[in-house]
Amino acid sequence: MAREITLNHICKIEGHANLNLKIEKNKVKKCELQAFEGARFFEALVIEKNIEDIQEIVSRICGICSSAHSVCSIQGLEDALGIKPTAQQKFIREMLMFGERIRSHATHLYFLALPDYFNVPSILEIGKEHKSKIDDALKIITLGNQLVEKFGGREMHPFLKIKEEMEEVDYEKILQQLKNTKPIIMRTIKLFSEINYPEISRETDYLSLHQEEDYAYIQGKILSNTGKFETEDYKKHLVENIKEYATSKFVLKENKPYMLGAMARINNNHNQLEPETKKILNEIMKKKDLEFPLKNPFYNNICQAIEILEVVNRTIKNIENAPKKEETQKIKYHSGHGVSAVEAPRGTLFHEYKIDKNGKIIYCNIITPTCQNLNMMEQDITALVNELLKKNTSKEEIVKHMEKLIRAYDPCFSCSTHFLKVNWE
Repeated sequence: MAREITLNHICKIEGHANLNLKIEKNKVKKCELQAFEGARFFEALVIEKNIEDIQEIVSRICGICSSAHSVCSIQGLEDALGIKPTAQQKFIREMLMFGERIRSHATHLYFLALPDYFNVPSILEIGKEHKSKIDDALKIITLGNQLVEKFGGREMHPFLKIKEEMEEVDYEKILQQLKNTKPIIMRTIKLFSEINYPEISRETDYLSLHQEEDYAYIQGKILSNTGKFETEDYKKHLVENIKEYATSKFVLKENKPYMLGAMARINNNHNQLEPETKKILNEIMKKKDLEFPLKNPFYNNICQAIEILEVVNRTIKNIENAPKKEETQKIKYHSGHGVSAVEAPRGTLFHEYKIDKNGKIIYCNIITPTCQNLNMMEQDITALVNELLKKNTSKEEIVKHMEKLIRAYDPCFSCSTHFLKVNWE
C-alpha cells in the first residue's frame, strides 16, 4: 500500500514550495520538490533596456543576494564591452560580496537553522539561557549590513554602475568593528560545529569558482570533481530543464545532479583559505574524524560558519591593502556578448548578456544557485527518508529531519519564516 507525504510552504525556497513523497513497500518511489515561485520574468524585463539600467533591475531578483546579482550583472556587461575593471572597482565589489556573505550566513544559521536543533519554531523561543545567541546573531548581521551600506550606498539593492567610484570611508572604524566581531564568530563556529547532525554520506559533484591564489568570490574558473572549465563555457556543461510538477528550472551538470554553496566552496577551495580559518577548519575536521571532500549535506551549516570567519579575515586584509582611486575606462557602446559568474551566499550565480551596437540588451540568461541545487536536494531527501524508514522512524520525526535537510541547503531567503504544514496519507 502506497503512502504519501506532502509538505506545503517549505521554508527557504523562492516563493512557495511543496514536497511530495510517495512511499511504497517502505521505500521512496517519488520525490518531487515543487517550487511555486511564480513567473517573475527578470530575463525578459531587461530586454531592450540600456546596459546602465540593468544592475538596478536584476538586483531585485533577491533581497538578501542583491549584491551578488549587481556584481555579476556588471561583470557580464563589462565582459561584453571588453572593459577591464580597475583595482578599486574590484575592491568595492568584493567588499559588497563580503558584507552580503556575512549577513546572509548569520541570518540562516541563527534564525533559520538553529531553532531546528533546539526543537523550537523560532530562535525567540530558545530559552533565557540562550538569549546571548540572539545578540551574537544580530551583531554579525549588523556588521554585514554596514559593509554593504558603506560600499554600496544602502543595505539592500546597492547602487553600482560600470563606472562606480568609492566615497570616503573611515577604514579605522570598520577595522575595529571587524576585529570586535571575531570572538562572536568564533563562538558561532563552535556552536554549529558541535551540533549533532543527522548522519548522511553520499558521493556527488561539487561546483564552485576557483582561483589558485585566493578563495574565490567574484572571479575564477569553474571547478568541480571532474575538472575545470571557463565561465563562458557554462552552457557546455550545465543544462537547464523544466519538470512538469514545478515552475522553477532545474539544472544538471553532465546530466547529473550537483551541489553548490558553502560546503562545495570549502571542498574545492580549502587550500586557499586564510591561515587562521584553515587552522580552525583543520581542527574541526580532526575532532570529527572527517576528510575532504565533506559528504554530509548537513555540514553546509558548519561550512557557512567557517566562511563568516574567512570573509572577515579577507575583509581586514583587503582594507589593509586598499587600492588608490584610479580613472575608470570610458564606456563605448558596441555589440558584444559577455558571461560572468560570482559566488552568491548559496552558490555559483551566472549572468549572460548579449548587447547591440546601441548598448541595448538583446539576450539575457540568469541561473541562480537554488535552481542548480534542486536536483541534489531531491536526491538527498530520498536517501534520508529511505534510511529513516529502515529504522521505523515515526512520521513526525521523518518530517523534522526533512525540514532540517532542506534548511541545511539554505536554498532561499524570501519565505524563511513560514512553518511547514504536513499532510500524510
